[in-house]
Amino acid sequence: MKKVSIDPVTRLEGHGKIEIFLNDDGSVANAYLQIPELRGFEKFAEGRPVEELPRITPRICGVCPEAHMMASAKACDAVYHVELPSTAKKLRELQYSAFYIGDHTTHFYALGGPDFVMGPDADPAVRNIIGVIGKVGVEIGKQVIQCRIWCHEVAKILGGKPVTPINAIPGGMSKGLNAEEAARVREIADFCVGFAEFTLKIVHDVVLANKAYVDLILSDPYTHATYNMGLVDENNHTNFYDGKVRVVGPDGKEHCKYEPKDYLNWVAEHVEPWSYLKFPFLKQIGWKGFTDGLDSGVYKATPLSRINTSDGMATPKAQEAYEEFYDVLTGDRSGKKKVNQTLATHWARVVEIMYAAERFRELAYDEEITGPNFRVIPTEKPDEGVGIVEAPRGTLTHHYWTDERGIVKKANLIVGTTNNNAPIAMSIKKAAQGLIRAGREITEPMLNMIEMAFRAYDPCFGCATHSLPGKMPLVVTLRDQSTGEVIRRIERL
Repeated sequence: MKKVSIDPVTRLEGHGKIEIFLNDDGSVANAYLQIPELRGFEKFAEGRPVEELPRITPRICGVCPEAHMMASAKACDAVYHVELPSTAKKLRELQYSAFYIGDHTTHFYALGGPDFVMGPDADPAVRNIIGVIGKVGVEIGKQVIQCRIWCHEVAKILGGKPVTPINAIPGGMSKGLNAEEAARVREIADFCVGFAEFTLKIVHDVVLANKAYVDLILSDPYTHATYNMGLVDENNHTNFYDGKVRVVGPDGKEHCKYEPKDYLNWVAEHVEPWSYLKFPFLKQIGWKGFTDGLDSGVYKATPLSRINTSDGMATPKAQEAYEEFYDVLTGDRSGKKKVNQTLATHWARVVEIMYAAERFRELAYDEEITGPNFRVIPTEKPDEGVGIVEAPRGTLTHHYWTDERGIVKKANLIVGTTNNNAPIAMSIKKAAQGLIRAGREITEPMLNMIEMAFRAYDPCFGCATHSLPGKMPLVVTLRDQSTGEVIRRIERL
């Protein structure tokens, strides 16, 4: 059996490779995404005072430190049974909204965008952020960089530094906002709304104006009818920071909606020997293997999943974008008919940029954010708590168990990308089978289009890996020093 490797895969956070196995006639027998790295933060957490975790867990990953900080702080709030004052909640959501804009912007322009702006079959030398800037213009490149810098500035204003801030603590925030800081935050928020409008226009001008791209988005190799997961507010509108977890089927019917503390009643994890990542699935349906449909417990937790689980967006411009999204892709702007095309996730991500920007501005102009009550001191005996937020890459769960002194006895993390491990594996296999055919030459653009199947998920493997199967898998290849010829290969898998 012949093997084709894409190693390393590109434009993702972390490291990974794709192995494609071919039948004798050249058709695809199977394909795997393998993650050759391991993190183990649950073990690092054990024995630590729980209040340290909102400071430690942001170091899991430099891509979404605010997501881990917020989920961890919320878990600590639950551990100490403390209810946050309104100012603290608003400051956390304000900071988180700014983080979302910067994070989604990075993926849209630098990681996912080159496939559409430059084209999936463009020369790899220009199929990157430099090529994108060269095509759309330096001024647009400056806008993207300014957005990133200013969103990090919000983290610095609130958290003391632009990356890995540590200001969300049990009971609230470590500092509030003064009038001067609030004025600067409002200036940045106004810019972000304009930037979101500008980014939606790029989707129109570059993607929707090109029928070949729309056909590619709607094509079968990039379609999987799985369940969808995301946080929603009391109106079933998308919310990144708070609310209940809602799961809907590919038919649009609600499977469940639960409080974060009840997640173990609905989600379980499957393990495969060939990956460090676990495979979460819907517990009430069960693990039925790598298959989609109503009878499979596989679900996605992505920007596309979040708007598929919602009944709409809570802000006006995002609602307009939401309705157009469904109108173009399903013919029904209400959103009741769900979108199951993986590549549509890029567009959904831009709809979320608009929501994050509008919500950021709403909170920036809320007078309460400069209030003095940004923290309460926890006084209850600590025991157990769960915190959930929507990380840009999916639903992020932190669950801590402590003793009566607040020392962590056990921790469980289900991070955004982990939720999507099974659908990513399925998407890669289906794209490979749809693109590689018997007797057809395998080309570089073809392999890039297989990578596009996972790139839409914006996977981050820096924090998603935490399964260790009892021994460290290892492959040692001995080569002749002069010729490079393989002499012996030793495997421990």
